[in-house]
Amino acid sequence: MDHPEPWPLRDLVLRTPRLELRPDDDEGLRELVGVAYAGVHDPATMPFLVAWTDADRRYLGRGMLQHFWGERARLDPAAWTLNFLVRHKGRVIGVQGLTGRDFAVLRTVDTGSWIGRAHQRDGIGTEMRAAVLQFAFDHLGATEATSGAFTDNTASLRVSEKLGYRRDGVKRHVRRDAAATEVLLRLEPDGFVRPDWTLRVEGLEACRGLLGAG
Repeated sequence: MDHPEPWPLRDLVLRTPRLELRPDDDEGLRELVGVAYAGVHDPATMPFLVAWTDADRRYLGRGMLQHFWGERARLDPAAWTLNFLVRHKGRVIGVQGLTGRDFAVLRTVDTGSWIGRAHQRDGIGTEMRAAVLQFAFDHLGATEATSGAFTDNTASLRVSEKLGYRRDGVKRHVRRDAAATEVLLRLEPDGFVRPDWTLRVEGLEACRGLLGAG
């Protein structure tokens, strides 16, 4: 090749004992759509700030693809979101997002994620978030990570507690035409409750400039 790789994120991969995380690609997104159609949460609840799972099922998959394509197209060193497709035993089971804004200066990341209902309650949510936290703190040089969850999203709040996040206030939102409270969360490297495994990372060096971590 006589020119730089135009999309170095294609070679980035994070590996944990059970999981493989790679930035989204079209083939993997088609698998992710199937996971969403199979169910992400109890329809009586809404864990997301954007109620995307309430979309008309005829258009849910198309909307998902357009969302992820849009975030991929807008990716820039000053504002980026990596949507890592999470694979278990070779199959896509969910997505783990990692976002940076002015990362070169602020060194702050934000996380968000979901996995299919069939794969919940097996510690996978904790493992995939621990993966991107190790990636952010140990490989990108982040100095803090933020997240948030509605007060009734106990599973997400438990994951945050396990990993050492501290509560950092609340924020009110309209959710399904009713008021709901989001718990804001913050984590610094010294407070991170690390798992008993070390993340393996491949293909990062070519991506550093794209993420403001050069």
